[in-house]
Amino acid sequence: MELLTPQNFKDYELIDVGGFEKLERFGQFITIRPEPQAVWDKTLSSSEWEKRAHVKFVPRSSSAGEWKKLKQMPDQWQMKYDINDSDSTIRFRLGLTSFKHVGIFPEQASNWDFIYSTIKKMQVPQPKVLNLFAYTGGASLAAKAAGADITHVDSIKQVVTWSKENMDLSELSNIRWVVEDALKFVKREEKRGNKYNGIILDPPAFGHGPNGEKWKLEDNINEMIAGVLNLLDDKEHFLILNAYSLGFSSLIIENLLKKKAGKNLNIGELYLQATEGNKLPLGVFGRFKNF
Repeated sequence: MELLTPQNFKDYELIDVGGFEKLERFGQFITIRPEPQAVWDKTLSSSEWEKRAHVKFVPRSSSAGEWKKLKQMPDQWQMKYDINDSDSTIRFRLGLTSFKHVGIFPEQASNWDFIYSTIKKMQVPQPKVLNLFAYTGGASLAAKAAGADITHVDSIKQVVTWSKENMDLSELSNIRWVVEDALKFVKREEKRGNKYNGIILDPPAFGHGPNGEKWKLEDNINEMIAGVLNLLDDKEHFLILNAYSLGFSSLIIENLLKKKAGKNLNIGELYLQATEGNKLPLGVFGRFKNF
């Protein structure tokens, strides 16, 4: 079992975490956001947090809130990530959304490195890769930068539009965009007999499709994985499954994937290392490759 955290994310820093909040630097701007897993105390004082931060998210309900600016800053800005600390750079447009997110999950950089290096080593000239629950497209950008033929699926049209902006900022092109419920898409691809050399899944704990389809991780993940495994190319393939849900164990991931992956399966936990010392757990993963 592995513990993975990004090693060379120069534009991002988890400064401190605790008291159900996190103090983070995205590019040149510092945010304070809620963090339900940070049950321990902060290392720095609350006054030090507010002195450093440009903006703080204030929840108004369990699912939404508003940003309180503590210093002057724009509502939108940019940051970049050098994949595998290489010459391949992907760029993101960030923004202050009403859902506390800013448009990027930095712990996923560990997976972006894996995606990029895996695709580079494949024998297929242009591997077909499917990214499900793709959000603003970090994994899609990493796959495209490595030379993949990438299909990006998300149920929210505005998020897909945001992903297109990130593709343009990264000076990439020709990603296939699909606004659809991920499970419906997988079932249709099964019927068509389509195959992929790589599949990436990062499902939420709860979600809705564009036509009101309900997603609950515990209820739907087994059916989703059964369909996804049928889409993998028989000769060359890789798969990454992330899950961020309180109480969701990496052993669940192992049980879902071990029949297909065998000894090639790696499971573990993603985390972010705070400059002030604490580790913030941010989900479990399973990944394997066969080529």
